[in-house]
Amino acid sequence: MNSWRLWVYLQTTPLFWLTATLAAFFVADAIARRARRNPVVNPVLIAVALVAVLLKISGTDYQTYFNGAQFVHFLLGPATVALGVPLYRNLEMVGRNLLPMLAALVVGAAVAIVSAVGVAKALGAPKTVLISLAPKSVTAGVAMAVSESLGGLPPLTAALVIATGIFGAIVVTPMMNALRIRDYAARGFAAGLASHGIGTARAFSVDPVAGVFAGIAMGLNAVATPVLAPLILPWFVK
Repeated sequence: MNSWRLWVYLQTTPLFWLTATLAAFFVADAIARRARRNPVVNPVLIAVALVAVLLKISGTDYQTYFNGAQFVHFLLGPATVALGVPLYRNLEMVGRNLLPMLAALVVGAAVAIVSAVGVAKALGAPKTVLISLAPKSVTAGVAMAVSESLGGLPPLTAALVIATGIFGAIVVTPMMNALRIRDYAARGFAAGLASHGIGTARAFSVDPVAGVFAGIAMGLNAVATPVLAPLILPWFVK
């Protein structure tokens, strides 16, 4: 009985869910290391599954969890601003490849929005889902803000962003190898553009150059998507 009372107290304590979130990621990262960073063994996916199981077993609702783990959410802001660091450190390299990168940025960001929203529209998804889906390839802090400003559902957008990042991190290396793309700058830029932070983390684990360009693409897409989404969405949402 005393153990149950202690559990009830702990799960209503904000520090508990922050600790549980960090512990889940450390466990997931250890599993990924044991698997030699195999793309299928994605630490974010494992951590999400561990936290979800704990929430289910404990009967904890989302708001209670978020009240405890919101410090992690707060860090999305500084993390987004920090995306300017790899861009600043590699200004010379970026300058030499500016035109190809800008072309890839605009095309990639537009295709990410059009393909996702177009498929969802064809399958009969409601307006709020279409709006929430549009910024799925940009980092969560920016994506949720874009979704909210356009009339979407930020929590749904956050879930879609995570799913996009995990999927991208899993398929990017096998796909690039199958396409015989050896340029790590191009590989990294594509990963960061399509699957934001999770894809960028995967790129860094593969090659430092890929990681740098993934971070640059992620940062640039955080600027491009908020501009493109309001221009593209009216073609699908009336």
